[in-house]
Amino acid sequence: MFKYILFTIITLIVLIGIYLLSERILSRISVNDTGNSEPKNITMYVMSNGVHTDLVLPTKTVFIDWSTLFSFENTLGKKNDFKYIAIGWGDKGFYLNTPEWKDLKASTAFVAATGIGETALHVTYYNNIQLDESTKSIQITDTQYQNLIKYIENSIELGSDSKPQLIETTAQYGQNDAFYEAHRSYSIFFTCNSWTNDALKTAGIKASKWVAFDKGILYQHSAK
Repeated sequence: MFKYILFTIITLIVLIGIYLLSERILSRISVNDTGNSEPKNITMYVMSNGVHTDLVLPTKTVFIDWSTLFSFENTLGKKNDFKYIAIGWGDKGFYLNTPEWKDLKASTAFVAATGIGETALHVTYYNNIQLDESTKSIQITDTQYQNLIKYIENSIELGSDSKPQLIETTAQYGQNDAFYEAHRSYSIFFTCNSWTNDALKTAGIKASKWVAFDKGILYQHSAK
């Protein structure tokens, strides 16, 4: 029994080590790193809270008014004059039941890691974006932005009325955010940061080969 337990522990340590090393290497490999002749007219941001990344976009452009999809009325504050919208994707249980790491339950972590739970989009409105080590500015083309819009729209789980499904909850993080039902499954191989990175890759914006954590995405858009 002791040998079996020891073998299991060693195997887990090795697998975790391989996972972390692979993530470290692949997250530092760039994709879409070639020049683009189109003018870069739009400023977007990638914002991290230290664990989770969001795509931060202009609320209104000629291509889309995000407030028509994610209504200001669905926030607690119901203000309607925000310049930016931050959109993130992740495990629904984490979003709604784990406001802080101290609130994390083993059952929530298991469901998220195995990909058997539901997912959600977390939408937050801002008026000002402060650049720092956890928030990076990215200049993109009109075509890249339109590709980004399609990626996000494809992540939304629409209701019978063909509109995003608001998640009725008291788990908001502030006065200006809301949660919506989303497509895809969360797992250790496709995390909230994988979703952000895939959004950039799909849109033709510089990104990592693969990430699980936020540091790789921020690395790609840090001054070299």
